[in-house]
Amino acid sequence: MLAKDVKTGTVVVHEGNPCVIKGITVNTPSARGAATLYKFRARNLLTRNTVDITMKGTDNLDEADFARREVQMLYSDPTHLFVMDKENFQQYEIPIDDVEEELPYITEGLEGIRAMIYNDGCVGLELPTAVELTITQCDPGVKGNSATSRTKPATLETGLVVQVPEYIKEGERLKIDTRTGEFLARA
Repeated sequence: MLAKDVKTGTVVVHEGNPCVIKGITVNTPSARGAATLYKFRARNLLTRNTVDITMKGTDNLDEADFARREVQMLYSDPTHLFVMDKENFQQYEIPIDDVEEELPYITEGLEGIRAMIYNDGCVGLELPTAVELTITQCDPGVKGNSATSRTKPATLETGLVVQVPEYIKEGERLKIDTRTGEFLARA
């Protein structure tokens, strides 16, 4: 796979280890004949370290041999999250530290979660791009302040705090982007 074709969320092999691409920065030099540089911010799925990869657009990256399986969250305890494969009902336990970024978006019954299986073990989760969560605490909006696009903090059912427009009320269901953690719309 060419470096210029890599997208966020792609799992590639870097220095023999599978890494998931978390962010991409493109630097285009203005000098003639200079190559466009692609800087990838990736997370090593085995060691959990963040890795920076810089390549030219024509350089090759190997795509990792992964299986993505549809899973369902069963339950969690203080140290692990337990998920079950929807096809063969195999259960995987994932350390909470490995899914800290995804945890504020996961609720029981959430559809569209995929587990990344590598060497018969679950090394990470892929969430849907948007999830629906209920507001548990939110200050009321002040009447007459809706002319401007002001926002206020709202605490969701998982403990995640997001900025929402002032007209949103406590108890409403919202769509939240799992990549950025931002409010998208009412559900």
